[in-house]
Amino acid sequence: MKVLILSQWFEPEPFLKGVPFAKALIELGYDVEVLTGFPNYPSGKLYPGYRLLPFCREKVSGIDVIRVALYPNHGTMGLKRILNYVSFMFSGMLFGPLLVSKPDIVYVYNLPTAAACAKVIGFFSRSKVIVDVQDLWPESVTRSGMMKFKPAIWLLHKICDYIYNKADHLIVQSPGFKRALEQRGVKSSRISVIYNWCQELIPSIPEINSTGSLFMNKEHSFFNIVYAGTMGRLQALDSVLDAACLVWVQCPAIQFWFIGDGTEFGHLQGRVIQENIQNVKFVSRVTESEISRVFQHADALLVHLKKDPVFEVTIPSKIQGYLYAGCPIIAGIRGDAAELILQSGGGLLCDPEDPSSIAEAVRRMKALDVQERKKMGERGRQFYFQKLSMRAGVEAISRVFKQI
Repeated sequence: MKVLILSQWFEPEPFLKGVPFAKALIELGYDVEVLTGFPNYPSGKLYPGYRLLPFCREKVSGIDVIRVALYPNHGTMGLKRILNYVSFMFSGMLFGPLLVSKPDIVYVYNLPTAAACAKVIGFFSRSKVIVDVQDLWPESVTRSGMMKFKPAIWLLHKICDYIYNKADHLIVQSPGFKRALEQRGVKSSRISVIYNWCQELIPSIPEINSTGSLFMNKEHSFFNIVYAGTMGRLQALDSVLDAACLVWVQCPAIQFWFIGDGTEFGHLQGRVIQENIQNVKFVSRVTESEISRVFQHADALLVHLKKDPVFEVTIPSKIQGYLYAGCPIIAGIRGDAAELILQSGGGLLCDPEDPSSIAEAVRRMKALDVQERKKMGERGRQFYFQKLSMRAGVEAISRVFKQI
């Protein structure tokens, strides 16, 4: 069976269902090809070694990859972000049917704009279209503040409803997503709940590298809390900075590490400098293997999302990565994601965008002895392998392919 993975993002961009997913499908006997854009996420600038062309072909870790032109951008200005999505959609519609091998399945990762492109390819190749819904549109767009013009929001809502109802099948990341799509008219039989996994990387050496040693300086006996990932509006990390200020008053030995990148990175770093917040440190993006070693030396890992109903049905992908790491979790989240943390026994919950609640969870975590935190991390890791592993997820997706 020929499978086309259609995603605006792919390696070398940080991407959950990228090369490892494609290789896992190949190991199951599928013939896999990728249609994607030129890499620019999350900075909005083209990666070194790439320049914009109408299209190009390349091999990425042995996977056949076709790239089509797009407007590179990942800023906060709504119009430019819309151009980023729409430019990929039109390039894919124009070049996709001409460049891809005739697929049996077009597997669309996330964006409705990519799904629209998939329908064009599917029309010419008579292939089935499966959309992996990682974010509910247009809710995720409007709540991020990227789009505020009401007629445009109404139109986007109609387009998304059409795409969700016309896809041959939908894969969603949580039970809440399934309920939301059923309320929008999608039949339950056309929706499969398949939890995300994480990049299951094993550190090549037991010790952290020289760069990472700056994160976790045990000589000073700090209790290190790590937030790793995208720093954007949806993560609402100003509340975590406020919590850090509260924690500093009672326990200056607790340090917060923000590792990653995103549209709010500069703002957050500026606040720390301007307000002289002494227990918060920033590190720009590091590799997956480096961050896995950082997790080994962290005392707790932090996840936080904006307080909003749409995120009560969202499970941030970093939760799977944190559970896999076997490190205790402090989670400022609600809904399905919070339920997953409770089921795993791998962490403590706090109220999102509530600095006092976040600070209290941090103090509770530090109050646990080392063995209690170790057992908490081990419970989370066992839960990951039982319920959320890549092997379990890929096999479930393969069953959907065969069913369709």
